[in-house]
Amino acid sequence: MNPLDHTFAVILAGGGGTRLWPKSRSKTPKQFLRLYGEDTMLQMTANRFAKLVPWEKIIVVTTKQYVDDVASQLPEIPAGNIIAEPEKRDTAMAMLSAALFAKAQDPHAILVNDAADHIVINEKEFLRLMKVAAEVASDEESLVSVGITPTYPSSAFGYIKVGQELKKIKSTPVFKVDSFTEKPNVATARAFISTGKYFWNANNYVWSAAALEAAFAKYMPEMHEATKALGEMSKKDFAIALPDVYATVPSISIDYAISEKADNLLLIAGDFGWDDIGEWKVVYDLGEKNTDGNVIIGDNKEPESKTLVIDSHNNLIHVGDKLVAMVGMSEMIVVDTPDVIMIAPKSRSQDVKKLVEQLKERDQKEYL
Repeated sequence: MNPLDHTFAVILAGGGGTRLWPKSRSKTPKQFLRLYGEDTMLQMTANRFAKLVPWEKIIVVTTKQYVDDVASQLPEIPAGNIIAEPEKRDTAMAMLSAALFAKAQDPHAILVNDAADHIVINEKEFLRLMKVAAEVASDEESLVSVGITPTYPSSAFGYIKVGQELKKIKSTPVFKVDSFTEKPNVATARAFISTGKYFWNANNYVWSAAALEAAFAKYMPEMHEATKALGEMSKKDFAIALPDVYATVPSISIDYAISEKADNLLLIAGDFGWDDIGEWKVVYDLGEKNTDGNVIIGDNKEPESKTLVIDSHNNLIHVGDKLVAMVGMSEMIVVDTPDVIMIAPKSRSQDVKKLVEQLKERDQKEYL
């Protein structure tokens, strides 16, 4: 059996991205924005997967409010392949729904899961590793995580520790997973990295529908019982049944539900220029710098025409309709939108989410 003949790609596109406020909002979350290149984050992810599987085997899981946005940005994907979650239930239900959807079309379905807001620089290596992971997952007995080789001691990611190397496939080592650690502090992360046994958890999972369903039957039996009928439904019946099913299942991440409990989880190390566009500083780091070290982006084709800069260096400037003028400013983030101007030092990029929290406390929903 050629694993690729049974492989489906799953794009999780229901998240919010509060650290990219005020561009990322409830109506237009970050996966629908152009932050890196000419395509949106969602389009970049889908175009990458289209080099692995046919468009008709790409599944997008999103919330019902974003279905039209997904369909508009990805007209190549059949409308029936957009799974509209009636309410958010975190990644466990999102990934299980996609697996059961694919199983109904192919009992030997293999799912390659990724988020819509991840950047991959080395696409060729990414695709090679996904093929290796699909081959490992094709025995329908193992769950596979593609762990990211860490490049710095980040406290923003979970870490996966590997144990014994079990085998090599196409010169790629396959490890037994030893343990998970959720978002350690920087000192602990630095100690982890020094051992060479820890990898970032990117939620980039590859597994067969059969193996994932078996894992839910073992570790989340009530959830398995509530969902198993979905794996035998037509696309139309699947969509009709989904609201009633979602009303009965818990909100839980795939890591807590399955990964941290499973004794058959394996890891393949990924080193393909990965990043999670989780804050404005990352947008700056990945962006194209001009001679002053500034990254100037925006929704129009020539964002530089909307800036006036004197003695200002290493800034991220996201322009809107207004002219952004800067004098003597460095290491800053400036984001202009029709109703909000957000300014922050790059070093405080993660704290943008605190502004969103304040808006929620003040019930200023018009800015969320």
